[in-house]
Amino acid sequence: MFRSRPIVCPPRYHVRNQFVKRVHPIIHPIVNVNRINVIDVPRHIIKPIRRTEVVHHRRRFFC
Repeated sequence: MFRSRPIVCPPRYHVRNQFVKRVHPIIHPIVNVNRINVIDVPRHIIKPIRRTEVVHHRRRFFC
């Protein structure tokens, strides 16, 4: 009997991809600022001054 040689083909690959979730921490820093804004507001202060005036009511002298 005559036997033939087998033909060998290159292998085929069947790949089954699977994905697994892994936690990757991402940090977002938050800065809380307590800001005090100081503005100038005019305040008018009235300081009373007391003075005494003497007024002489005389008649004029005519020469």
